[in-house]
Amino acid sequence: MVINKSRLIQAASKAREGSVSPYSKFKVGAALLTKSGQIVTGANVESASYGLTCCAERVALFKALTGGKRDFAGVAVVARCDGGPMPCGACRQLLREYAPDAKVFVADSDDLEKIREFTVKGLLPDAFVFSSLKL
Repeated sequence: MVINKSRLIQAASKAREGSVSPYSKFKVGAALLTKSGQIVTGANVESASYGLTCCAERVALFKALTGGKRDFAGVAVVARCDGGPMPCGACRQLLREYAPDAKVFVADSDDLEKIREFTVKGLLPDAFVFSSLKL
């Protein structure tokens, strides 16, 4: 599948507008692309109890999964951050479980044309996944 990474980055940038980040003011948007071409977006949501904060990538992934979507081709993440925001460890783990073959695109919201590209497997090569467990 050929991914229009600019379109996906634009969707993540628009999703960023929905960020609920009253504490850090760090607005992040994500867009998850299914192999059938559907895009599901999410934005970060903060809590005064910081551990309850949820990243944009996980919001998008949880929306997609609970909406019955599977088979993901790509995910884009956008924030005002030099080089674009990298997914945290928790997001990498969940993406590795549910979107292991996806491409990851990141961009700074001030420079959406400069897109860095990774793979989920490349970001978390030796992931803890059910298939690796010996039960």
